Amino acid sequence: MFAPARTYDARSTAGSPQTLRAVEHIRRMHGGTQSHLMRCSDGHYYVVKFQNNPQHRRVLVNELLGTNLAALLGLPTTSVAIIEVTADLIRLTPDLHIEIPWTGIWSLIPCQPGLQFGSCYPGDPHQLTLFDLLPDKQVLSARNVNDFVGMLVFDIWTCNTDGRQVIFGRQDIGTPYQAWMIDQGFCFNGGEWNFPDKPRRSLYACNAVYRQVVGIESFEPWLAKLESEIGVQLLWAIAKAIPPEWYEDDSKSLCRLLEQLDTRRSRVRELLWSAWKSSPHAFPNWAEEGGTEGEKNPVSRNGSNIVTVSCSDPIADCERHI
Repeated sequence: MFAPARTYDARSTAGSPQTLRAVEHIRRMHGGTQSHLMRCSDGHYYVVKFQNNPQHRRVLVNELLGTNLAALLGLPTTSVAIIEVTADLIRLTPDLHIEIPWTGIWSLIPCQPGLQFGSCYPGDPHQLTLFDLLPDKQVLSARNVNDFVGMLVFDIWTCNTDGRQVIFGRQDIGTPYQAWMIDQGFCFNGGEWNFPDKPRRSLYACNAVYRQVVGIESFEPWLAKLESEIGVQLLWAIAKAIPPEWYEDDSKSLCRLLEQLDTRRSRVRELLWSAWKSSPHAFPNWAEEGGTEGEKNPVSRNGSNIVTVSCSDPIADCERHI
């Protein structure tokens, strides 16, 4: 059985991800952050990324912020939590370490205790097998294959500099797979927190999922939410729940990131057109005449729904909120 969705409501100023305690280490996971699968105090299993992972401490911020932004766009994500891992559990679990190359050999460094990021495993790992790759035919028959179009909107908005990571699972053999988008660690260019746009990089490896795109209108359900329902105040509300140690108390950099995210909402249409222009083979059914000049050049659109907060010092205003 799939684990129940438990993503918090970021629109509520009182909403925050739950904080859980890790109670058992299950196994190490593959990947650059060297995450660990752990059973937590709510009885569910979480893929836990530690503050001293080899990539960057900010990856934890990106995961929490990115996953909740994707959920607000209506995209399929796993629920997230803040996971407390105690020094005692780390001391008693030899596998809870980070491998770091040092002068030609691998050094083992204990995972850092404290608050970590956790992404819920969508089921019991002893009973549910997940796949990160499937043949194109099975990907195209996934029950939510249309969500890959929305994932492109998200990845372009957040400038995900890693390939889109997806896991697939199903409850019964012979039934369609369900896809969940995971691993938002390299949104905002990982630990750099900038936006070196290259839209074609955001395409999912199985380009066949974009055959359903016939024009910019195919992205509208997600673009409409992005442009009319997400603003800087909502970004602040989500960021308020992020443990300050994850961004080393550098609130100015976090606020600058949020302000840029808010501003970038008006550029996503233009960047989607750029993705098509640079990789037309990925969108064989996209008809150029399907779009309007305003959609190609969002700066010229009249009556835009995009709203930004105007203040003399937006960074200082943000810091007061988080």
